[in-house]
Amino acid sequence: MFTGIITDIGTVTETQQRGDLRARIQNSYDMAGVDMGASIACNGVCLTVVGKGPDWFDVDISAETISKTNIGHHGWAPGVRINLERALKVGDELGGHIVSGHVDGVAELVEMHDEGDSLRLTFEAPPELARFIAPKGSVALNGTSLTVNEVSGNRFGINLIPHTQEVTTWGGARVGDKVNLEIDTLARYVARLAEAG
Repeated sequence: MFTGIITDIGTVTETQQRGDLRARIQNSYDMAGVDMGASIACNGVCLTVVGKGPDWFDVDISAETISKTNIGHHGWAPGVRINLERALKVGDELGGHIVSGHVDGVAELVEMHDEGDSLRLTFEAPPELARFIAPKGSVALNGTSLTVNEVSGNRFGINLIPHTQEVTTWGGARVGDKVNLEIDTLARYVARLAEAG
């Protein structure tokens, strides 16, 4: 479980194709306090620490995960920066919303412009996921908990305040970017209940 509040920006330093893809991610966490087998959300993808050093950890990424996330669209190559969040502990502040780290699909950034000091972004979601996105609801994009401003068909908009742009990878966003989308768990269950009724 995660909250969608990014706590570090990591950098992919190397990858190896084995049975799965293994990636090494440099970060500023105190790795002495991170157990082997711990879960870390990497751009919103819940991955397991399989190796670690003083300022890095390794993760294995399955073909299934690659096919469902933006890793499959642009790959993780050395130098790629990613949003990181360690798993929620009992008693931690829940500042965003409940995020599982199980990415539902990939959305595309189709428009962006300044709006005051904020940045307004418009995304296009896959049609099968768009119905779960509602105005004033929450989504996790590349692991970041964000509030939906408006929805029009398969498109939805969000605002990024300057703080979010500074402490996440969103400061480098570009039109055409493919981003990991996790819909709100509550929306998923409400839709399922509506189908059953």
